[in-house]
Amino acid sequence: MGRFISCCFIIFFVFTGHDLSGQRDHRGDMDSLPIPVMDINKISLSETLENKIEFSYLDFNNSLTEKYQSINFGRDAIPTRHVPDNYVTKKAILRFRICNSSDSARSVWFFPGLYYWDSQLYEETKNGLKKIGSVQPEGLKEISYRLITLPPKDSATIVAELSFVRTHLNAVKPTLIHPAYLSSFVKNLDATNSGSKVVTYLFCGLMMMMILFSLASYSQGGKTEFLYYSGYAFFLGTMLFIKAIHSYHTSWFAFFQETYLDLVMQNTGIVMYMIFMQKYLSTRQDHPFLHKLYRSGIILVITSTAAFTYAHYFTNNFVLENQVENITKMVLLVMVAIFLIYSVRRWDNQWLRYLFWGNLSLFVFSLFSLLMITANIIPRNLPPVLKTSLFYYEIGLLLELIFFLLGLFHKNKKLLIEEARERERLKAKDQMNEYEKELAVYKAQQRERERISADMHDELGSGMTAIRLMSEIARNKMKEQTPVEIEKISQSADEVLNKMNAIIWSMNSNNDTIDNLVSYIRSYALEYFDNTPISCKITTPEYIEPSELSGDKRRNIFLSVKETLNNALKHSKASEITIDFDIGNMLTIVITDNGVGFDFKKIRQFGNGLKNIANRIENIGGTYKIEGDSGTRSTFRIPL
Repeated sequence: MGRFISCCFIIFFVFTGHDLSGQRDHRGDMDSLPIPVMDINKISLSETLENKIEFSYLDFNNSLTEKYQSINFGRDAIPTRHVPDNYVTKKAILRFRICNSSDSARSVWFFPGLYYWDSQLYEETKNGLKKIGSVQPEGLKEISYRLITLPPKDSATIVAELSFVRTHLNAVKPTLIHPAYLSSFVKNLDATNSGSKVVTYLFCGLMMMMILFSLASYSQGGKTEFLYYSGYAFFLGTMLFIKAIHSYHTSWFAFFQETYLDLVMQNTGIVMYMIFMQKYLSTRQDHPFLHKLYRSGIILVITSTAAFTYAHYFTNNFVLENQVENITKMVLLVMVAIFLIYSVRRWDNQWLRYLFWGNLSLFVFSLFSLLMITANIIPRNLPPVLKTSLFYYEIGLLLELIFFLLGLFHKNKKLLIEEARERERLKAKDQMNEYEKELAVYKAQQRERERISADMHDELGSGMTAIRLMSEIARNKMKEQTPVEIEKISQSADEVLNKMNAIIWSMNSNNDTIDNLVSYIRSYALEYFDNTPISCKITTPEYIEPSELSGDKRRNIFLSVKETLNNALKHSKASEITIDFDIGNMLTIVITDNGVGFDFKKIRQFGNGLKNIANRIENIGGTYKIEGDSGTRSTFRIPL
């Protein structure tokens, strides 16, 4: 823990720009040497002034013309790397000497460096300073270049009053440029780090793909967290894209982006990312500690952005402004470290493992990128693209993005599996509900069938039995004088009673078994052929398993068998009829008589009956076959 705190303090000092080795003396041996004179007639392309100038600072509110005589110039104090933070809000004063050896007037462009809001040139005279008109390049959106014109065979001491852009990247690297070479100089400066720009453009393309992917995910699933991720990718990608376009340029927007917009867009993207993580990880329910951590981070970033804005626009304290930015970055790195520790302690969570590797990559490369900027840690003997801090920051972002996509793929795959299981569960539940509804309807129908059969048995049965008995009593009393109508009444009552008993039997759900069907057909057939010329023999299996048979099938089978027996009694002229039952996967009933057989030429006289039998058996999924050689053979096959 002590080592971690020590490292944090070291990183803090590095980030906030403190020089751990002490401040250098602003005076040196070079101050005693005369300033070299630059002959602008001999400049063919461009010439640097780094070793040919005198340098000093002046408070921003002081007038150079008034304070010029009191300025103490030096040559050993030129900040060729970075201007110290406490001098950024001052003005840099440069003094150099030029001459024109030509026989005609010569002009040259003065370029102080990349990060200067304003460049005002003066010519030193015996009476003080004489302001030189601020002539800027035409057709170029560059605000730092100034034109100097010198008469033939003349010389001058030029004093430049420079206003720094409020950034830690300030350096004093003035250059004189031949007028014909200015456009090429600007293009070459823009191409200084073309490799890094290409990498940035490729990375921005990937961020654009992530924006489209996130918006597509939101449109398909309606999950708002993907809107926040698209916002994170948009602000971060746009920041890097603008930085790549405007880097190594001296336009107003380039300076605005470097000094203010850069940090604001980055902080906005970070806030979007934290909200995304809160929602996508369901931190409120599943990870309360992370929820508090991200909530604190969001408050921190918003507060620091407001403080940075105040320090930037309402104070003249760049040290405070830079410390706000660096402390925020420091705290964010600590938050990333806390997240890494939290993820390690929950290593079983595979989604957190992917996020761990992504955040670890971003942490390492971001830290190295910041050290390159603040501590001048620059790899040597490498291609230019590998010497830029932005390249390593983008590598960290790219690795974080790759691990995020891998984790997202894993999580989506898991969610798809869970959703599929949930759909199957809901489907099974719906089917179960349908089965329960059908069962309830079936039970209600069964109860209604039983009620109707009971009512028919109790009400109609007793009535028909009474009619039959009274007709028999009347016939016995009248003896030989019995009217034909009474005989018909008795027969009709008997037939109706038999049919009603059959209907009652078919409607009673207690009879919905195969063994009950076989028993009922056997009983009905023996009773039907009793007192007739036909002898009835029935063959059944020794054991019939009491398996279920629906009332609809049972009724159609019985009615078909009944119609067949009726046809045999009326038309076969047989003396014997056999009924054979075979029960397996199919219920097979074979009815055979030894009568005159079946004459297909006379089918019309009882064709409707045969058609009804065939239709009944087909409706319950069975087959019906009738043969008329050497008697009649009817075969019923019904699947069980």
